[in-house]
Amino acid sequence: MTRFQSELRGSFGPFWQGEAEKALAKVKADLENGKITIDEKGVARNCIGRVLMTDMMEKLLMVTDRADAAATAAAREAEVEQELAAYREAQRPHSTEELAEMRAAFGPGTTVVDVITGEKIEL
Repeated sequence: MTRFQSELRGSFGPFWQGEAEKALAKVKADLENGKITIDEKGVARNCIGRVLMTDMMEKLLMVTDRADAAATAAAREAEVEQELAAYREAQRPHSTEELAEMRAAFGPGTTVVDVITGEKIEL
């Protein structure tokens, strides 16, 4: 059982149960107002076109059966892969100012690693 499901059942008291009920009402309203959309494959997206994350998908599935959790998760994975690829392709040499900021934050002689690209930067 997820934290949200526990809240909705009242496991954490009436305050959190009420907050969970408000969250579901908001998701339902967002769906009705077009702030959340579901395409023909069942992929759910938010108001800016991003695929919903797991926590929001859990709530959405409580208010509609039109969404497909597996299709949404697959679309989210593909979206993240595209964003990471674009980030890697957009890399450029670090400016003098960026290097100075890194030295100030981490100290001279430190190796900083970009966790997305794996690039190691010797300060």
